[in-house]
Amino acid sequence: MTTDLPMFPTSLVGSYPQPEWLIDRARLAGRFPPRVRARELWRIGQDDLAQAQNDATVLAIRAQERAGLDLLTDGEIRRESYSNHFATALEGVDIDNPGEALDRSGHPNPVPRIAGDIRRPGPVQRGDLEFLKANTDRKVKVTVPGPFTMSQQAQDDHYGNPRSAALAYADAVNEEVHDLFAAGADVVQLDEPYMQARPDAAREYGLEALNRALDGATGTTAVHICFGYAAIIHERPSGYSFLPELADCSCDQVSIETAQSNLDPTVLKHLTGKTIITGVLDLSTPTVESPEVIADRARRVLDVVPAGRMVLAPDCGMKYLPREAAEGKLRSMVAAAQTLRAEA
Repeated sequence: MTTDLPMFPTSLVGSYPQPEWLIDRARLAGRFPPRVRARELWRIGQDDLAQAQNDATVLAIRAQERAGLDLLTDGEIRRESYSNHFATALEGVDIDNPGEALDRSGHPNPVPRIAGDIRRPGPVQRGDLEFLKANTDRKVKVTVPGPFTMSQQAQDDHYGNPRSAALAYADAVNEEVHDLFAAGADVVQLDEPYMQARPDAAREYGLEALNRALDGATGTTAVHICFGYAAIIHERPSGYSFLPELADCSCDQVSIETAQSNLDPTVLKHLTGKTIITGVLDLSTPTVESPEVIADRARRVLDVVPAGRMVLAPDCGMKYLPREAAEGKLRSMVAAAQTLRAEA
């Protein structure tokens, strides 16, 4: 657990709702998260976009502080999706002539086309982290798309081997992880939803790529694995198709969903020693749960996970929720954490 945090610390998984004045939320909600650039989503022109994103990021930071979160993100306000912000910044990727790959719902989607060696030209998110740290005195987390997921969200016209492509992405992510810790990140989280969506490939080479991306990390690392955004993927399976395997991952924390799926927490017995970022907010509805409902969701997991190894969080990113609902849910989650601390 990151030091100087209370028991049952609270955090976002990553994203917070972007303001309607910044991004066309109706267009965002009406499509699968973009893998290539989607500049048409922004309501602000390119000349003023960076300043507008900064302003909206400050609003997201203040909302988290008002809600009482212990560990803050920048809300991923500058991102069109959780993955394309980083994936389209890499060398070796042709984003002007995209390829095509199936998304996790089985539909074809425009994706980056790998046309050469994947390389990171320089720090991608360090400036985002520095802006976050300059605008809060609380602990901070940065999220980066995982190498396996990025390899699944690309058309490979270069490597000719899915493992080689994933490992190339892993090297780029590893450089970013090291830069983020050097710049003061308290937690770096890699988002790997496609490990759940494509478990066979994840077992074959995805875990190898993930560990390569985390190699030598000097701070607290987390891996988020999920069923997809509730606004996009409506049905939830009864359990994870890839989760016990993360016992062999070098990460310190594993971020999971339990609220909407009503996940059987006994699967977590395989992750002994990992801190569990426990999804306790149902993002399929804007209804704000009561603190007691949220606390009960956490108590179910406490049958398997020690209190000192639990972080409370939403199931997944909150970007598709109305902002008022998101802040209300976070306030209830913080109140639930206070209840759990009093019981511990």
